[in-house]
Amino acid sequence: MRTTFTRLAGATAAALALLAAVPVQASAATGAGHYKHFRAAIYIPVNVTQSLADPQVFEHQFARAMSQVPFDKVYIEGYRDRHFASDAEIEAVKRQFQAKGIEVAGGVTLAAGGFNGQFMTFDYESPTDRDTCKRAMALMARHFDHVILDDFTFYTSKSDADIKAKGARTWTDYRLATMRKVSQDLILAPARAANPNVKVVIKYPNWYEHFEGLGFDLAQQPEMFDGIYAGTETRDPVITDQLLQQYESYNIIRYYGTLRRDGKNGGGWVDTYSIRYVDRYAEQLWDTLLAKAPEITLFNWHPAAQDTPAVAGERPWAHEDTSFNWDRIVADWTSAHPDAKAPPGWGLAAGAALKQIDAALDQLGNPTGIPTYRPANSSSAEDFLPNYLGNVGIPIALTARFPHDAQTILLTQASASDPDVLNEVKRQLEAGKSVFVTSGFVKATQDPRRKDRGFQDLVEVYATGNQVLLNDYYNGYGAGNGESLRDDPKVAPRDVLFPELHYFTNDAWPIVRGVAGARGFPVLLMNRYSKGILYILSIPSNIGDLYSMPPGVMNSVKKYLMADAPVRIEAPAGVSLFTYDNGAYVIESFRDTATTVKVVKHAAPGDRRPAAERVPGAGRDTVSDVVIPAHSFRVFKS
Repeated sequence: MRTTFTRLAGATAAALALLAAVPVQASAATGAGHYKHFRAAIYIPVNVTQSLADPQVFEHQFARAMSQVPFDKVYIEGYRDRHFASDAEIEAVKRQFQAKGIEVAGGVTLAAGGFNGQFMTFDYESPTDRDTCKRAMALMARHFDHVILDDFTFYTSKSDADIKAKGARTWTDYRLATMRKVSQDLILAPARAANPNVKVVIKYPNWYEHFEGLGFDLAQQPEMFDGIYAGTETRDPVITDQLLQQYESYNIIRYYGTLRRDGKNGGGWVDTYSIRYVDRYAEQLWDTLLAKAPEITLFNWHPAAQDTPAVAGERPWAHEDTSFNWDRIVADWTSAHPDAKAPPGWGLAAGAALKQIDAALDQLGNPTGIPTYRPANSSSAEDFLPNYLGNVGIPIALTARFPHDAQTILLTQASASDPDVLNEVKRQLEAGKSVFVTSGFVKATQDPRRKDRGFQDLVEVYATGNQVLLNDYYNGYGAGNGESLRDDPKVAPRDVLFPELHYFTNDAWPIVRGVAGARGFPVLLMNRYSKGILYILSIPSNIGDLYSMPPGVMNSVKKYLMADAPVRIEAPAGVSLFTYDNGAYVIESFRDTATTVKVVKHAAPGDRRPAAERVPGAGRDTVSDVVIPAHSFRVFKS
């Protein structure tokens, strides 16, 4: 079957012409909105709320923002960092936006300032802070039927009062218990007392792996509140302290959508901070919406509405035909706005990116991927591993619920927090399915004190506690010679540290192995159990070294992990694949140069024979090469 692809991001002129045609008096007054597949919202911090109460300031900034990024909704904040807007200021700003046909909602940030960028939350043992929290919620509920909480509904304080209240509990247990009560007594109760119709939405930030340690409770809070929202700002993966990987902007939307029984997540939220080049901003917006978020919020009003220019940054690919061709975007906008008194800003970058992705979404069904189980409130040493796997071309569907119906699943160390997980694994295997577990999962479930002998009741493999440096890799199915996975047979790859797994030869088979000092170690180990197949994937001690191995290593892993998928890609790290249930797929490159990607279409995807009877790669797969420019995405439809 011939593959066609649409180069939506690259030829931006049509999208920008449409953008330029939007009148300052927002067409949202008709109720249609500016985008077909999502709403665009802008968050207005409390200091801006106060300034926009001046009609002259409002008119100037509204025109500037709407000319660059047509938007449908605003969140008007009334409290942040011990600073309140007045009732009159909130109402003045609310009325002005409503007069323009813009939907309005409230926003509140339950924070107490900070020290040079280090955040401070309320001290919930302090009567003053408790009263401030209740006052802020009542204020916003008086003015809005829909209020969103920005990131700071967590707990960092360790005052003497906190230490006394914690007692013998861990900080995690104390903070989770405290924030459950805070959610009910200090947030929801005062808001509903002020406005029985109010809907309060909690926005969870991007550092989900560490939430429970600060009191964010993904197990109970999502049902306590009227809705949830996702922070999808991954920013720069190198210079920032969290080192969030690009794929998370997509993955976190999918995950948060599994937290509530109704499966709903209100949207994604992106800011302009810590970005070395303008394309990184666009990528975060694209990836949030590739996950089918129903709304995107831009934080905040300043970058969209002020007269300051966007900073393009270092872009060696600037003169290439990339998806986000900033030079062309600026030229087209300048031509359409010859009388503009301010240069193109961050709002223009957002507007161009949103138009591009809105057109792409026409072709995409519902997202699919390898179900990867992460129970709520489960931290592990394999921090953010699913996002690194997404960045090496494995489409991940992160879920807070065990994926019983899936033919192939992936379990990480976080999955082991479910006390019944080994029984779940057995049930999957007995049903003839494939289960992939990581070396961290093995370590977390091999406790010899367990009556069921833990993981070794499935296969007698255990983590020795030793670590080994591997610098060569081979692929091989069964006994015999393996094939080298080096890029260049004459050049040894860099050393990568792996945990050592002990196994019994001929009981378990190393189908991808690393070699060092004339000794082999399993990277991907296979064992047949009942009617299914259990695979063990060894994860480098530094998860980031998934990017350091020859691409052939993870490409070989994908042959097994994605045996049921209709398509997979072979590419170096920094290239992601997004798949959909209508046969469409998206390949996106976060790399700085154009990359050739091998696309493998499986002859018989969804083969439902027992896993032990199937050999990955068998049949008449079709292979083709496509070139993805730097920092670009392409949409494909079979």
